Amino acid sequence: MINSAKVACRNIWKIFGANPHRILEGLDHSLTRAEVQEQTGHVIGVRDMSFSVEHGETFVVMGLSGSGKSTLVRCLSRLIEPTAGEIIIDDVDIMKMSDSELIELRRHRMSMVFQHFGLFPHRKIVENVAFGLEIRGLAKQPRMDKAMEVLEMVGLGGWENNYPRELSGGMQQRVGLARAMAVDPEILIFDEPFSALDPLIRREMQDELLALQEKVHKTMVFITHDFLEAIKMGDHIAIMKDGETSQIGTPEEIVATPADGYVQEFTEDVPRYKVLSVGKVMIEPTTVTLSCGAPVVSKNAKLDSLIDVVSSCEGACCVVDEDGELCGEINRTIVLQAMNSRS
Repeated sequence: MINSAKVACRNIWKIFGANPHRILEGLDHSLTRAEVQEQTGHVIGVRDMSFSVEHGETFVVMGLSGSGKSTLVRCLSRLIEPTAGEIIIDDVDIMKMSDSELIELRRHRMSMVFQHFGLFPHRKIVENVAFGLEIRGLAKQPRMDKAMEVLEMVGLGGWENNYPRELSGGMQQRVGLARAMAVDPEILIFDEPFSALDPLIRREMQDELLALQEKVHKTMVFITHDFLEAIKMGDHIAIMKDGETSQIGTPEEIVATPADGYVQEFTEDVPRYKVLSVGKVMIEPTTVTLSCGAPVVSKNAKLDSLIDVVSSCEGACCVVDEDGELCGEINRTIVLQAMNSRS
């Protein structure tokens, strides 16, 4: 794994109002967002946010309406100008980029997928997908070839000559994804891309994006207000409230050890056995386990993947680490307790 982050945000602030820099310089950091607005007439959109996104990971920013998540994601590409802070991409602070450098960044290295598809109704599907390549100045045939390749990748082969109005909502969102993928970006930013879709289509799109990520290994930043979607999609999750971070961690860390009551509320209805790994609930191995030839499971496996194995095992299963070394055991009782537990 590459250790250096692909994207690193350091102390990002965004204050909306007439004099944001003056307000930030004199800000009493003990004041809440509402108090700042009442006293100054300025609104804190993002408050001192810091996080990093590793190469090839999906980083989810989750929060309710008004939490600042969409403002934050627009700061990443400077579609919204941060009031203060650093945004580092491959060791370069894009806050110091010129307008022309920003255009190059957005055209060649970064793509965005939004909730509203933004397709051109007068253009065929293949022309919509090829649009970013057209803007780059790529010749017609190469860009059409690339568009067709990506359409096949997202399951829309055969629809290239249709128009957006002839496609369902889920299919239109696939076109939006294909358009973003066609320029082969290093970073993909998703702003609640599936929230307008029906639940079944939404789950299908989540599964397809996860499967696609297994193939392409892009660095993704994914915005959502749905906690179940966040834990399904994210390698790491940042939970926002009132413009600032409540907790950053893996889905397992957040469900197992919520940082405060706000985060706890999101985790209450989450089936823990779908998130927790064996390593979180295993116990010390016993002499019996070592000698009985019991089934072997990985400490990184999710509990829900082991239900059949544990159910058919009379005793305990051996748990091994990444090196194949015995590190614990797990049994039917432990799995049942985890499935029934809410804390």
